[in-house]
Amino acid sequence: MSLPVSQRVQRVKPSPTVALTGRVAQLKAEGKDIIGLGAGEPDFDTPLHIADAGVDAIRKGATRYTPLEGTAELKDAISAKFQRENGLTYKRNQILVSNGAKQTIFNLVLAVIDAGDEVVIPAPYWVSYPDMVMLADGIPVTPYAGPEQGYKITPAQLRSAITPRTKLFILNSPSNPTGAAYTRAELRALGEVLMDHPQVIICTDDMYEHIYWADEPFVSLANVCPELYDRTITTNGVSKAYAMTGWRIGYCGGPLEIVTAMSIIQGQSTSNASSIAQKAAVVALNADQACVREMNRHFRERHDFIVDGLNKLPGVSCLPGAGTFYAFANIKTAMQLLGCPDDNAFAEHLLSHGGVAVVPGSGFGAPGHIRLSFACSLATLQEALRRMERTLKTGAQA
Repeated sequence: MSLPVSQRVQRVKPSPTVALTGRVAQLKAEGKDIIGLGAGEPDFDTPLHIADAGVDAIRKGATRYTPLEGTAELKDAISAKFQRENGLTYKRNQILVSNGAKQTIFNLVLAVIDAGDEVVIPAPYWVSYPDMVMLADGIPVTPYAGPEQGYKITPAQLRSAITPRTKLFILNSPSNPTGAAYTRAELRALGEVLMDHPQVIICTDDMYEHIYWADEPFVSLANVCPELYDRTITTNGVSKAYAMTGWRIGYCGGPLEIVTAMSIIQGQSTSNASSIAQKAAVVALNADQACVREMNRHFRERHDFIVDGLNKLPGVSCLPGAGTFYAFANIKTAMQLLGCPDDNAFAEHLLSHGGVAVVPGSGFGAPGHIRLSFACSLATLQEALRRMERTLKTGAQA
């Protein structure tokens, strides 16, 4: 007999990116030759000076509980980072350290969303945002921005999406999955819409701030629109920029009352983040940032290579991104060439016949697309493109 689970968990689905990573690992364990382009993590090792800080923390006995909101040392490093890089001022009690930015955002959703509240999430979106909202009994509202508008919503779309029930707006720039980043002018235009709706709390997910190569410097919404500072939670972490995905450190700065509520949620779930990882994160944020710039150089080189290669494939088009380590390709014509009814079938065909694993765009709210991670070597990307070309040409001739 099957045991009952809550209606809450039945409303959500497993993360497609996590599921794909597990499937690729299983296929490789079975001896299959698979190129996995689904994982959302850098392929670099954590820089040695940061790793050494973690080892040193263990040897010095920094292995006990910390304050659940994060150590004072790390909060000070985060505060200095916000001031130095974003022009934002947050006191210690306005900062929360969590087990990854994913938990940070989940804490926020649980802290502010009641049953029936709406959350505006521009699509394409990171796969977990809508499900987090549904776990809190909220309603995701997902205005779609397609390739014709650079995968970025317009102020008119945002205005139309907001209703009296809207409680939260989540903005991810540069974006996972598209790599698109909003310019200062575009953020200001969105901010002016939000100024007309004081009931809306704003969450900016700046996780890919340092994996970025647009001509205009990176800016965050609270920096561009200081009028929104008092209701904006600025979220970030060390996972992507410092190749520290397994260390699990995310953080945010925001209004005291919201951060306090988020801390209460965290206190009844995981409590503090790893004491060892927090020590390493202090060094990551405070030390010279040359390692970040070097990794970013490689990511941009790979980006240019994969986008150019994708656009040469039959039936595939891909806009260049401004950051992240993802390419988001439009495959609607390629699906027709292969006779695939949707992007899920296309991804399955590519995995089965080409040995290349990608994530279907449907999981990001963008049917007819696939996301490819280029957090791997150029040689791997070259082989992946070769396999994709062969699979597309063979399928089209069949």
